[in-house]
Amino acid sequence: MDVAEQPASITVEVVYATCNEQAGVNLRMKSGATLRDAVERSGLLTRFADIDLNINKTGVYGRLTALDHRLREGDRVEIYRPLRADPKESRRQRARKGSEPSKSPKR
Repeated sequence: MDVAEQPASITVEVVYATCNEQAGVNLRMKSGATLRDAVERSGLLTRFADIDLNINKTGVYGRLTALDHRLREGDRVEIYRPLRADPKESRRQRARKGSEPSKSPKR
């Protein structure tokens, strides 16, 4: 689609979730708006003080996406919380626990 065919505006959704709350905001943005533009316009940065775009990763439909990514009609912008634990280390710990001898008596 060339510039002459681009719509004047697009509709996107910006979402964020904490352990206790989920928030989503539908926005009408100018064509060519970036992911950062949508997050800033959503009001979620004010509503959730723990969001820091220097720390929190962002994505579109589950794929990590840079803040300067140009959005398209219908995109779902997601703001991700930092992981509490490294997934690889968590799996290692679970595997270690599973390999320990059972403490229940044998039959």
